[in-house]
Amino acid sequence: MAAVQVAGSLLCGPPREAPREPPREPTPEQDDGFRRLSARLCALRPDDSSSARTEIHLLFDQLISENYSEGSGVAPEDVSALLVQACRLVPLNQNHLVSKVSQLIHHLLNRLQVIVDEQNLDFLLAYTISAIQQCSSWTHMEILQALAALVYCNGSKCQKYLPDLLGKTGLLMKLSDLAQSDPEVRRAAVHCMANLCLSVPGQPYLEEPYQNICFQAFLTTLQSPKSSDMDDITFCMLLQNALKGIQSLLNGGKMKLTQTDKLGALLAVLKKSMFHGLPGLNIEMPTVLYPTPLPQYDGRPLVKPQQSESSASRPTSNKKKKSRVKPKKIQQEEEEEKESSGEIEAAPVTGTGRVNMHEGNACSSSLGVQSLPLDGSGPAGKDRVSLPFGSSGWKRVNSSESDYSDAEGGMQSKMRSYQAKVRQGALACFLSTIKSIEKKVLYGYWSAFVPDTPELGSPQSVSLMTLTLKDPSPKTRACALQVLSAILEGSKQFLSVAEDTSDHRRAFTPFSVMIASSIRELHRCLLLALVAESSSQTLTQIIKCLANLVSNAPYNRLKLSLLTKVWNHIKPYIRHKDVNVRVSSLTLLGAIVSTNAPLPEVQLLLQQPCSSGLSNSNSATPHLSAPDWWKKAPAGPSLEEASVSSPKGSSEPCWLIRLCISTVVLPKEDSCSGSDAGSGAGSTYEPSPMRLEALQVLAHLARGYFSMAQVYLMELGEVICKCMGEADPSIQLHGAKLLEELGTGLIQQYKPDSAIPPEQRVPVFLVVMFWTMMLNGPLPRALQNSEHPTLQASSCDALSSILPEAFSNLPNDKQILCITVLLGLNDSKNRLVKAATSRALGVYVLFPCLRQDVIFVADTANAVLMSLQDKSLNVRAKAAWSLGNLTDTLIVNMETSDPSFQEEFSGLLLLKMLRSAIEASKDKDKVKSNAVRALGNLLHFLQPSHIEKPRFAEIIEEALQALISTVLTEAAMKVRWNACYAVGNVFKNPALPLGTAPWTSQAYNALTSVVTSCKNFKVRIRSAAALSIPGKREQYGSVDQYARIWNALVTALQKSEDTADFLEFKYCASLRTQICQALIHLLSLASASDLPCIRGTVELNGNMIQSYILQFLKSGAEGDDTGGPHSPQERDQMVKMALTHISSVHALAGDTSKRAIMGFLEDTLTVYFDSSGSQVAVLELKNR
Repeated sequence: MAAVQVAGSLLCGPPREAPREPPREPTPEQDDGFRRLSARLCALRPDDSSSARTEIHLLFDQLISENYSEGSGVAPEDVSALLVQACRLVPLNQNHLVSKVSQLIHHLLNRLQVIVDEQNLDFLLAYTISAIQQCSSWTHMEILQALAALVYCNGSKCQKYLPDLLGKTGLLMKLSDLAQSDPEVRRAAVHCMANLCLSVPGQPYLEEPYQNICFQAFLTTLQSPKSSDMDDITFCMLLQNALKGIQSLLNGGKMKLTQTDKLGALLAVLKKSMFHGLPGLNIEMPTVLYPTPLPQYDGRPLVKPQQSESSASRPTSNKKKKSRVKPKKIQQEEEEEKESSGEIEAAPVTGTGRVNMHEGNACSSSLGVQSLPLDGSGPAGKDRVSLPFGSSGWKRVNSSESDYSDAEGGMQSKMRSYQAKVRQGALACFLSTIKSIEKKVLYGYWSAFVPDTPELGSPQSVSLMTLTLKDPSPKTRACALQVLSAILEGSKQFLSVAEDTSDHRRAFTPFSVMIASSIRELHRCLLLALVAESSSQTLTQIIKCLANLVSNAPYNRLKLSLLTKVWNHIKPYIRHKDVNVRVSSLTLLGAIVSTNAPLPEVQLLLQQPCSSGLSNSNSATPHLSAPDWWKKAPAGPSLEEASVSSPKGSSEPCWLIRLCISTVVLPKEDSCSGSDAGSGAGSTYEPSPMRLEALQVLAHLARGYFSMAQVYLMELGEVICKCMGEADPSIQLHGAKLLEELGTGLIQQYKPDSAIPPEQRVPVFLVVMFWTMMLNGPLPRALQNSEHPTLQASSCDALSSILPEAFSNLPNDKQILCITVLLGLNDSKNRLVKAATSRALGVYVLFPCLRQDVIFVADTANAVLMSLQDKSLNVRAKAAWSLGNLTDTLIVNMETSDPSFQEEFSGLLLLKMLRSAIEASKDKDKVKSNAVRALGNLLHFLQPSHIEKPRFAEIIEEALQALISTVLTEAAMKVRWNACYAVGNVFKNPALPLGTAPWTSQAYNALTSVVTSCKNFKVRIRSAAALSIPGKREQYGSVDQYARIWNALVTALQKSEDTADFLEFKYCASLRTQICQALIHLLSLASASDLPCIRGTVELNGNMIQSYILQFLKSGAEGDDTGGPHSPQERDQMVKMALTHISSVHALAGDTSKRAIMGFLEDTLTVYFDSSGSQVAVLELKNR
C-alpha cells in the first residue's frame, strides 16, 4: 500500500514515492474482471432501495477481492472514473456503504499504485471531507484511510481544501488532536497530514503557514506520551507517521529551522524517538534542547564548568556490584532480518580477541570495559540512564536473552519490529534535519548526540553510539552510523580546537579538552562496534564512519595511539569476504594516510612488516608477496639501478603500497562472495571499486608520504602504464591522478626551499627514466582520447607535473611531443580540457630550458590569449594565471645579460597581450587577480623602443588606469594585493616617465589611500612596499606630491593597530616595518624643499615615529614578503644613509628643518646603539 508504505518506510533517507515498476502484461482474467465489474458499476444509477444497496455492496466486495497485481494493465484514469462513479452511487446517509466505498478507494489506489488526476481528485476530496463531517464516527477510520490514499503525492492539488483540512477548525486538526478518543482515528489523521506534506518534484509545495501548522501537529504528537487506551503497535505507527511528515517537510518543503526553540524541540523529540523501545533504556528528555556557544564560530572563549558530584539533576546510579558475564563465541552465521528490521546480535569478542581500548585510569574487563560510557556530559541534552547489563552492557540482547516466553514470542517479535521502525524513522528524520541546518548550528548540539568520556563514577548517558552498540536491529545500527557520519562530515573546523592536556587539576574543563575527550570516546566506541558487528552492511557503515572521523580529527593536537588503534583494528578487514567491507577498509586507510599528513605516527605504521595483522583465512585479496611476472620488460636502464638509487634509510618496504599495487594489477587468488557483483562477469581482477580505492590510497601516499612512495617509483610507473592502457575510463583516470601526484612529489623534492638533502632525493636520471616510460606508454594516447575529455584533462594535469630538470634531459622528440600535444589541445572544444591545457602551458613557460625560446613563448602567448576569450570562467581563470606566468618569464629574461630575447620578441604580440590583460582586468575576481599581475609585468618589460612608438602611448595609459582603478576597487583582497604589486612593478621601469606623466599622481594617490584605509593589512603592506620602490627623488613628482606620500605613511604608522578584525593583528609588526622602511627610503631621497614638511611631522609625531623606527631597527621584518632588509646591520645602515643624505642637502636660507631632522635621526640612532651596547657606533655618531 503506497500510503502505508510512505508512513512506515524503513529507509534511512529522504521519503520516496511509491515504487513504480514497468507495466507487466495483464492476464485476460485480471483485465476482464476489472472491466466487467466496472461496467456493471457504471450501469447503475443512484437508488435508495434495499436491493440496490445490496447490489452495490456486492460489487464493492467483488472489486476489493479481485486479484490485482501492480502493473496489471488497468489504466489510472479508469480507476479514477470508477471511484467517482462509486461515490456518486453512495449517499452520505448510508454509513455502511460510505465505509465500504472508502475501503474501495484505499484498496484500489494502493494496490494499483494510482495517483488520481486533478479533476477527479477534486470530486473525491469534496466527497470524503463531507463524509467525515456527516457520517458516524465509527466510519472515520476508513474514510481517513481513503483520504490518505487520495492526497498521497497530490498535496499541491489540494490547495482549495487545505482550510477545511488544516485550518483552525480543520478536520485533520481536530481528529489528530490529543483529545481524540479513538487512537486509530488519531493515527489515521496524522497519516493523512504526512501524506499531504509529501512533495512531488516540480510541483508547488504547501504554503508556509500550512507547513508550520503541520510541523507543530507532528511535534505535539511526538512529544505526547502514549495514552492508556492506545496499544503499543498503534502508538508506534502514530510516531512513524509524525516522523515521516516532518521528514517530508524538511526534504521536499525545504523548511528552514531558524528558531532555536523550534529546532531544539525537534531535536529533543528525535532523540527520544531514536531510543523508542530499545531494550534496557527508558530515557526522559527535556522539551527543548539548547545549543552550546561555540568559540570556533563566534570568537568567544568557552569553558565547560565541571558539574558537582552531588548534582541533584542526575539520577542516582545503580551502585550494586555487577556480575561479570563470560564472553560467548563469535556467531559466524547472520540471522535474517524479520520484516526488514529483524534482530541480529552483534558477535562479542572472543577470548583471544579481547579489546582494551580504555585510556587513563579506567579499568577494562575481559570484554573491554566493566561499565562502558556511551556518552558524555555537556550542556545539550545530557539525559542519563543506568544500563542494567553489567560488565557487558554494550552487548545487544537477542530474543533468547529476553524476558519473554516462547508463547509470547510472535507478538513480541512484531512489537520489536514496529519499535525498530520508529527508531529508524527518527534517525531518517534527524538525517534530513542535519541537511537542512548550518553546520555551525548543528555543532551546538554536539554533546547531545555524540559520546563523551564520562566523569569517574557518573552514570552513563545515551548517544548515537548507544544505538550502534546496543540496538538489536542491524538496519537501525546502520542508520545511526549514517547520521553520525553526516554529523562528522565537514566537522574539521569544529574539531580543530581539540587539544589533549595532561593538566586535569582545574576548576573547569576547557572546551578544547572536552572536544578532545569526545574524539577519543568516538574512536573507542566505533572500534568496539567494529569488533562486535556481524552484519556486513552495518560493518561497512562503521568503517565509513571511522573514515569520516579520521578525515576531520586534528591528530597533530591529540595524544598518540588513536590512529595506531584504528590501523591495527582495520587491517584484518582488508581481507573480508564482503567486497563493500574491503572497499571501505581501503577508504579508511586512505583517510589515515591523508589526514594532517605527514604524521610521524603514520610514518611508523607504514613501515610495519607486511604480514602484521593481515592474516585471515577468508581472504579474497591477492597475497602481498607479489611476484614480478606481471611487469613488462622495462625500456632503457634496468630496474636494478632504481633500487640502487633509492634513498638511504628508506629500504623498509611499505606494506600498504605493496597491498595496493597487488590489488590493482594482480588477479584474484580465490573467488569473492556474491556481493562482488561490482566486477564484470568473468573478470580476473578485483572488483572495480576495490581497484579504484587502491589507486586513490596510492595517490594519498604519494601526496603525504612521498619518501615512502619514491622507493616504488618505477614499479608505480608500470602500474600507471597498465591502468592507463585499460579500457575502463575510471581506472585510466585514477592512473592519471596517481601520475600527477608522483610528479608533484618529485617537483617538491627539488624546490629551492626543500628540506630534503640532495642524497635523499630521487636522482634526476631516474626521473627521466620514469617520464620516458610514461611518454612511451599510453599517456600520449590518453591525451588525444577526445571521447573521454575528463581523462584528457587529467592527463594534461599529469603532464604539467613533470620535473623541469627532468624535462630538459628528455630526448628531443619527447620534449617536442609534450609541447605539440599541449598546443594542439588548446583548440579543444571541451572546457575541462582547455582549462587544463592553459594551466599546463603556464607551467611549461617557466621551465628554464623553454623560457628563452622566443618561438615557444610566442606560441604559448597566442594560445593563452585565445583562451582568455573563452566563455568559460574556469578557462579564462587558468589562462590569466598562465599569462601571469608568461610575463614573469619576460621579466626573468629581461634580467639576463643576453638582450637577444627582448630584441626578438614581437612588439605586436606585446601590444596584443596588453590589450587582453586590460580586458581581463575587468573580468571576475578569479581572472582579474592574475590579469593585473600580467599588466604590471608587461609595463615593467616595455623597452624604450616600445614606449617611443605612438601606438603604445595610448595602451600604456589605459593599462595604468586599469591598475589604478583595481587598487581602489572593493574587490577581493588577493586582487588588490596583486594590483599594488603590479603598480610597484611599473615603478621599476626606468623608461616610463614616472614623476612627470599625468598618471603619476593618480598612482601615488591610490597607493596612499590603500596604505591608510584598507581593511586588509597584507594589502597595506604591499602598497607601502610599492611606495618605497622609486629610486630617484624626481620620480616622486612635485613637493606637494612628496608631502602627501610622506604624511600618508606617517598616518598609516599611527593607524597600524586600528582594526576590527582580530586576524589582522598578526600582520601589524610587518606593516610597521614596511612603513618605517618606506619613510627612511623617502628621507634618503629628500630635497631641500621637502624638509619643512618632514620637520612638521617630526615635531608633531616624533615620539611615535621614533618608537616604531627603534622597533624596526631591533626586530626587523619577521616573515614579511616584501624583500626588505632583514639583518640588523642592513637596517641601521639604511638610517645612517638617510642621515648622511640629509646632512648633504643644501638647506634653503633661514630654514632650520635640516638641523631638526638630523637631530631626530641622530637621537634615534643613539638610543638604538645605547640599547644594543655598541659604544663604538655611538662615538662615531658623535664625531659626525
